[in-house]
Amino acid sequence: MSKLFGTDGVRGIANKELSPELAFKIGHIGASLLAPSNKRGKIVIGKDTRVSGDLLESALISGICSAGVDVLRVGVITTPAVSYLTKSYSADAGIVISASHNPAEYNGIKFFGSMGYKIPDEVEDEIEKRIENGESAPKPIGGEVGTVEYAMDAKEKYIEHAVNTINGELDGFSVALDCANGAAYEVSPRILRDMGANVFALHTKPDGLNINKGCGSTYPENIREITMSHEVDLGLAYDGDADRVIAIDEKGNIIDGDFIMAACAVYLKKMGKLPKDTIVTTVMTNMGFDLAMRREGINIVKTNVGDKYVLREMLKCGAVLGGEQSGHVIFLDHNPTGDGIITALQLMSVMRDTGKKLSELVSIMTRLPQVLINVKIVEKSGLKDNKNIQKAVEEAEIELGVEGRILVRPSGTEPLIRVMVESDTKEKANNVAEKVAEIIKNESS
Repeated sequence: MSKLFGTDGVRGIANKELSPELAFKIGHIGASLLAPSNKRGKIVIGKDTRVSGDLLESALISGICSAGVDVLRVGVITTPAVSYLTKSYSADAGIVISASHNPAEYNGIKFFGSMGYKIPDEVEDEIEKRIENGESAPKPIGGEVGTVEYAMDAKEKYIEHAVNTINGELDGFSVALDCANGAAYEVSPRILRDMGANVFALHTKPDGLNINKGCGSTYPENIREITMSHEVDLGLAYDGDADRVIAIDEKGNIIDGDFIMAACAVYLKKMGKLPKDTIVTTVMTNMGFDLAMRREGINIVKTNVGDKYVLREMLKCGAVLGGEQSGHVIFLDHNPTGDGIITALQLMSVMRDTGKKLSELVSIMTRLPQVLINVKIVEKSGLKDNKNIQKAVEEAEIELGVEGRILVRPSGTEPLIRVMVESDTKEKANNVAEKVAEIIKNESS
């Protein structure tokens, strides 16, 4: 059995790698580990708009109830909303059925603990081990089996929470919004309109198959067109489960997570709300971010890719802001996971409070030319210790010198090896990345 959990839960093509049989087992074993043995447990389940969501939800619910644990269904809602609702409903765990930015045929299963944090690697490993060994938890009968309830107030609870993460309204703002035909299609336009913003919303008609299809955070050119043609203050593009957001400034520039964090970190430091003047980012963060933060007297702590690793480091060092270049940004005072909607609200509140346009806010940082090549592979194992790949990376490091860097890492959610190169020129970054990617491709074939 290949490793089940990646950096962000279980992923696979629904009804194939991620079958209902596997979902049942994940629900059954997961519930037995996460719910207390001395009282009736409860698990919150939400999902994005994929057509396979109903299939996997039914299987998960069956597995959970067969372990004697109750289920609270919150329907189609964002991943960070499930994180918040798990704690709000005093549940023992939360589960999201989503494959984030992946195409509609994929789906995934992510777990949250009772405090809304993604569960530790050790718990994922234990679930995986028990499934692999064919183990089963006790199966109660009669009145001891789990029951299912639908939480009618779930969306309202999350909307109220999101709105209250900033002070005041957003009157006068004009926003272009790409909801990716995903989980944010209803709540995000409503939140912004309720707060007084004028909203131009795209991709808000999910049909189960069009989630992320040519839209959302991986296709920012869509929202750039609307931002420029309608002369709005900013554009915002979510991924399918809205745990990340990419912004577009009024000039049409793409504002990724690095720029968003830079702007918010400087503002929070000025307001005395950045503990120890520290922010947590990942190894994928652009070197331009590092240079900007040093100039502003802000300390950077780096960790592995994955917002659960960012959170772990934030808790360890007492930081309240952290995130990833991809747009996963954690404002720990408001939610312990990446939340695209809350990130958008925080960014807009900084614009409002400073009176600055987005382009001016993010001008504190200059992005170094960065190239990312994804190499499709069949099997990741063995490549880590491959001598030819190691030699290619060492030669690349010498060629780049102190004005650049290379990072080669396996994707935690897809069958890819990611080659990221930064340099003082785009041409050099391209050349180095292509050379290393070609060697990886040859060695993995």
